[in-house]
Amino acid sequence: KLFFTDYGNAAKVERCDMDGMNRTWIVDSKIEQPTALALDLVNKYVYWVDIYLDSVEVADYQGRKRHTIIKGRQIRHLCGLAVFENYLYTVNSDNLSILQINRYNGTDVQSLARLDNAKEIRVYQKRTQTAVRSHACEVDPYGMLGGCSHICLLSSNYKARTCRCRTGFILGSDGRSCK
Repeated sequence: KLFFTDYGNAAKVERCDMDGMNRTWIVDSKIEQPTALALDLVNKYVYWVDIYLDSVEVADYQGRKRHTIIKGRQIRHLCGLAVFENYLYTVNSDNLSILQINRYNGTDVQSLARLDNAKEIRVYQKRTQTAVRSHACEVDPYGMLGGCSHICLLSSNYKARTCRCRTGFILGSDGRSCK
């Protein structure tokens, strides 16, 4: 799945398949400007920062179990969001500090470091990476991803895929080759 935020006409947190199909709203009420987004892949939770409401919230992948982790002045101007173990990590763009927030109680907020210029944060650690099983976009015997001549996108599950073409090309009737 692909998770993303939108705060155009109606602010929301959404998800869709990697090929853009099955677009689903996760959260669409009591939300103003969701920006940063982070996933708890193990427990299937999505966290987001709302810069207008000065809040960090969480919900499960279906939009249930929603609650506010932390809200208020101490978390103004946040950009970027990452989750690892018991904490959320974010960047305060006002004073360029990295914040660590306890994701279970929201009361344990610590400034870890200051950076010259940061707008995003990521955690790279083996335990944050899920094991990959074989999938529909694996390289075929001819060296093409999923049998697609240009782009292979996973669809509704890891066994299904959709082929797409680069700009200036159209997908052939076989659903795989680009012309």
